[in-house]
Amino acid sequence: MLTAHAHKIESLRKEIRRHDYLYYVLDAPVISDREYDTLFKELQALEAANPALITLDSPTQRIGGAPTSAFGEAKHSIPMLSLDNTYSEIEARDWYSRVVKNLNSSAAELFTEPKIDGVSLSLTYRSGVLATAATRGDGETGEDVTANVKTIRAIPLKLLADNPPQLFEARGEVYMDIQDFNEINGILLSEGLEPFANPRNAAAGSLRQKDPSVTSKRRLKFFVHSYGLKIGGPNFNKHSDYLNYCRQCGLRPADHSQTAANIDEAIAQYGNLLNIRDNLPFEIDGMVIKVSSFAQQTELGFTARSPRWAVAYKFPSRQATTVLEDITVQVGRTGVLTPVAKLRPVELGGVTISSATLHNFDEIKRLGVKMGDTVLIERAGDVIPKVVKAVTSKRTGKEKHLEIPKHCPSCNGPITKSREEEVAYRCLNPACPAQIEASLMHFASRLAMDIDGMGYAAVSQLLSLQKIHTFADIYSLTTNDLLELELFKDKKARNLLDAIAESKKQPLSRLLFALGILHVGEKAARILAGHFGSIDALMRATIEQLTEINEIGPVMANSIVDYFAQDSVKKAIAGLVKAGVNTIEPAKENIISPLSGKTFVFTGELNSLSRSEAEHKIESLGGKSASSVSSKTDYVVAGLSPGSKYTKAQKLGVTILNEQQFLDLVT
Repeated sequence: MLTAHAHKIESLRKEIRRHDYLYYVLDAPVISDREYDTLFKELQALEAANPALITLDSPTQRIGGAPTSAFGEAKHSIPMLSLDNTYSEIEARDWYSRVVKNLNSSAAELFTEPKIDGVSLSLTYRSGVLATAATRGDGETGEDVTANVKTIRAIPLKLLADNPPQLFEARGEVYMDIQDFNEINGILLSEGLEPFANPRNAAAGSLRQKDPSVTSKRRLKFFVHSYGLKIGGPNFNKHSDYLNYCRQCGLRPADHSQTAANIDEAIAQYGNLLNIRDNLPFEIDGMVIKVSSFAQQTELGFTARSPRWAVAYKFPSRQATTVLEDITVQVGRTGVLTPVAKLRPVELGGVTISSATLHNFDEIKRLGVKMGDTVLIERAGDVIPKVVKAVTSKRTGKEKHLEIPKHCPSCNGPITKSREEEVAYRCLNPACPAQIEASLMHFASRLAMDIDGMGYAAVSQLLSLQKIHTFADIYSLTTNDLLELELFKDKKARNLLDAIAESKKQPLSRLLFALGILHVGEKAARILAGHFGSIDALMRATIEQLTEINEIGPVMANSIVDYFAQDSVKKAIAGLVKAGVNTIEPAKENIISPLSGKTFVFTGELNSLSRSEAEHKIESLGGKSASSVSSKTDYVVAGLSPGSKYTKAQKLGVTILNEQQFLDLVT
């Protein structure tokens, strides 16, 4: 039997959750902030007096996580894919034509949502209580930011709906209102700190604060927009059904989300959204168009990187004119020479733009721009500055062409035009200072060895003081070395040394990405590390052995073999090993199952479970799902109205299962 204190505590929790719902979901508060704070303090006092009654889903537990030095990884149950972009009405109509053609229909109901310029986030609730919050990351694995997300009052710690699902995953966007962004930047400036460039960067930086109490002060908000994984609870026929349920749970869908009967209505809604864009309290950069029916979404499926049933219809980029005062040439970590436009500072979409990449020398030729030109610039996707063209009518005759350098601007060494990348010029000197600097910064970056505190300023000074020359040198730095750097005191030096020591524990996949091997990105590094297990085994691999791996092509294989064949690389790896850096990939937990290693492809609509639930079941048994049929496919599961994958499976002789046969196999 509950005590009087327990009854009062639970009553206060329900009351506070109701007011959070009214404020953040319905945008219709019924009490003042002061009255809300009074309720909150009363609950805090009662829980302090009765600590045994504190629960993880209590509103008082939003702030309480200790500062952390790093974020753990969180594997997504279903990949968080990106959306294909479209930039014109013609492209949007072409997408819709492909949709209805693949559905063998004349029309398809759509759903439109503002494309919030924020940070993608996945929320997982178990039995109605928030268990995990993860960023998108690379789509397969994100960062576990649960402690910080718990401080965001717009995200319920406990779903409000009765009898919540056993497992419920909701995906959406963390963002910051423009007014809050401006106020926070004002505070940062008053404290002599660097302001955020835009609301999206502010949201991302606030979400990744090591101290959750800092995140709690940043006024972050959340809109739900996508369906993740669900076990139990109600079924949804349409996207609007799902969003309505989310609203009942305390999760707010984006304002101005609505159904469209067809593409004509969707395009009209796009026009309305574009017209009110500058009056919205938050930043948006377009509109997302989705097929409304979940059954039709399943039928349409996915490509390797995006769903076929949704597209982002982007707004036109914001543009401005300014003067291109100079063109400098930068040298990247792989030796590629990149021309950069130095612009007369101009404000564009709330951000002051003073430089923009020109990508390569062929691009300068294509644009026809000269130093001294008046140029039209835009922010591609409202983020990246881009030179669009020269305003030739304003030329005075004093403008100058940029000559392609004959020698590296950093080391004066020889340069050549890459055979693999026809537009790229590359410095051939592996000891080029610019390459070393960029390589060291990449090595220490968050997605590589994650050495917090080793940014541009620290690397640049360490190089100029000749404290480091190679990756291994990082691990021999001392407190005295760091105290010679500007703005470094005992605590900052100690924190950096701790981060360096912690980085030795990173798995092989992180180390491979950190090395900066040409053509080897994060995903390829994970594949290579998982396949070979150790750097020694990878260094011995032949081109033939590498290309036997599905995801590794001949260009990447040649690049890997060439990289490890260099004496300087062998010496660098030996130095890292001597420094105690891990060169092994942790073994994955072995799942003993008849389906281990088997590849499944789904086509058509399943009745008893969704496509995502079926794929999750396969992966939990050690198998994997793929989006296309090949000779290496073990099973094709055919539901209602199977598509071309069914025909291809028949031609290749791949085993085809109906839904019941599939269920018999996995249960």
